[in-house]
Amino acid sequence: MKKLLKRAVVCALCLLSGTVFAESVSFADLARHVQYDKVKISPDGHYLAATTVVNGKPMLALVDLVKQKGTMVRPREGNQVVDLWWANDHRVLYTEGTKVAGWDRPFSTGEIFAINGDGSGSELLFGYRAGGPVKATLIQQRQPERATGEIIDTLRHDDDHVLIGVTPWDSGADGDFTKVYMMDVRDGSKHPIAIAPVRSAEFVTDNKGVVRFAFGWDARAHMQVFYREGDGKPWTLLFQGTDEKDVSVPYTFSRDDTRVYMSCIVPGTASALCQWDVATQAMQEKPVWSSAVAGLDGLVYSLDGLDVVGVNSMPGMPTTEAIVAGSDTMKAIIGMSKEFPGESVRIVSSTDDGSKAVALASSDMDPGTFYLWDAATGKASVLLQRAPWIKPDLMASMEPVEFKARDGLTLHGYLSTPPGKEKSKHQPLVVFVHGGPFGIRDEWAYDSYVQALATHGYAVLQVNYRGSGGYGHAFVKAGYGQWGGKMQDDLTDATQWAIQQGITDAGRICIFGGSYGGYAALEGAVKEPDLYRCAIGYVGVYDLTLMYSKGDASDQVAGKSFLRYSLGSDSAALAAHSPVNQLDSLKANVMLVVGGQDTRVPPQHGESLHAALQKRGIAHEWLYKGDEGHGFYDEKNEAELFERVTQFLDRNLSGQSAGAGSP
Repeated sequence: MKKLLKRAVVCALCLLSGTVFAESVSFADLARHVQYDKVKISPDGHYLAATTVVNGKPMLALVDLVKQKGTMVRPREGNQVVDLWWANDHRVLYTEGTKVAGWDRPFSTGEIFAINGDGSGSELLFGYRAGGPVKATLIQQRQPERATGEIIDTLRHDDDHVLIGVTPWDSGADGDFTKVYMMDVRDGSKHPIAIAPVRSAEFVTDNKGVVRFAFGWDARAHMQVFYREGDGKPWTLLFQGTDEKDVSVPYTFSRDDTRVYMSCIVPGTASALCQWDVATQAMQEKPVWSSAVAGLDGLVYSLDGLDVVGVNSMPGMPTTEAIVAGSDTMKAIIGMSKEFPGESVRIVSSTDDGSKAVALASSDMDPGTFYLWDAATGKASVLLQRAPWIKPDLMASMEPVEFKARDGLTLHGYLSTPPGKEKSKHQPLVVFVHGGPFGIRDEWAYDSYVQALATHGYAVLQVNYRGSGGYGHAFVKAGYGQWGGKMQDDLTDATQWAIQQGITDAGRICIFGGSYGGYAALEGAVKEPDLYRCAIGYVGVYDLTLMYSKGDASDQVAGKSFLRYSLGSDSAALAAHSPVNQLDSLKANVMLVVGGQDTRVPPQHGESLHAALQKRGIAHEWLYKGDEGHGFYDEKNEAELFERVTQFLDRNLSGQSAGAGSP
């Protein structure tokens, strides 16, 4: 059965076989977008839907698992599928994305499409290009709308309808009050259900499909959580955040709708999950899960999707902890983890009765493989490899590391080393800094940028400096106001730690990062001029004062409020911590990478630093792509980036790459 199923899926999706790999890792392969991103099984287990790329063309693949045949659906005008949901046993809803200037990934068109599992019944249900014949009915019919539609609830017990949230485009930079509609999945007709009490809200429904919670950020970028008892009932403000106060956020209802799982504030913990009693509207005192180190990284549900049975987190390695002993999901994960040692296993989709599930097994060296798990046999059958051209045995491994910052704060990160050099010392090192900076983190997972560096001869150190996500909200807040301050010191301390451990040597280190990471790379070079041989800034921020006048974050009232307390508003201090104003201290060689269509960090940042370096007669590498945005998206451009970066590293780290390092 395992071989038959695999053969059926392979035939249905027109996969090529017999590819010959050279025993080396090409930048072109590393830059390729994954072939399969999302895979979901229908509620009855009859069909499979997957986002895929065939011959360079993004597609939606529909596979009949019973008849062992499939259909390919091509999105409109070269778009690609962003996300998908099974509305019932045979009908799929999906959203599309298109390449938009300023973004490093497809930007959602806001439209909602539908198609049957056998490829029939294709419809554009909602969006600016929707429309249909007028009928005599009181129900609002399908017509073009300049708005973004989002799936809120697929209404498990209603095959014909889903709940969607609609946010108009023409409502100003701060967004609008999202309206909730019940929409017919056959023809797109809809009628209103609720209006959010906060702009650009997110919603939580109960198991009957009733919208009960709405939450979002007010004009001061503080979280607000609203609750209502049912349809037609008024919204009441349940929690209000402030600069000093964090609030609990609802995730999901329990099976019987008597309790709600929420984040909660528990002294002495980095993160906690509690139950909120619906009848008393009070939080239970004892959390069902907490961690002194790690933040909550997602809930684990029973295979029928109605109970919360565990929690995912990532203190270092990915961790799944049970909160309900002996659940079907935990048994499945434990069984597959034994079958696929060294892989992180997560359930990504399951049938309504829990008899079948789609699982993803992946690792630091492996982009991952989707499996079909069968409860009757307890076995998992191969479905799809996310990137079949990647050979895990040629990839670099990623090891969690932990050390103390100068003020005693515990920091976590990852060290990747060239394959075969895992135990070597004194290697050329790249400190690779993630962007964000707030709430974003480095993870134990396959990363094409890390692999491009490590498989071509460089040890790579990633640091979850204060301000990063994954270690609780207090850790995030510890980074507020610390651009160029303690956040930068954390990277310096990490670099010094690597030297002290003998991983690398002073003078053989480069710092590289994108967005905030680009800022940190150049700020590190001017703040610690004798520590880094070179610095690579990729779509980075180099003039902090521009953050208030340029870029999409400054377009919104809430965005400006967030900048004030997370970045700081003292113009003199911002100027003093801007790399463009500190070039007199620069000793490191510099490479700048800029996307000409970047709307998050406008190209003016890179162009101004480029001009300032030229004015001082400082030679530097310059890579500018006028058609790219905040991070390169085109595969050829990304492959060129990998090539240019490693060439720059080779020149600056004395050409010591793959062969470097003593045992």
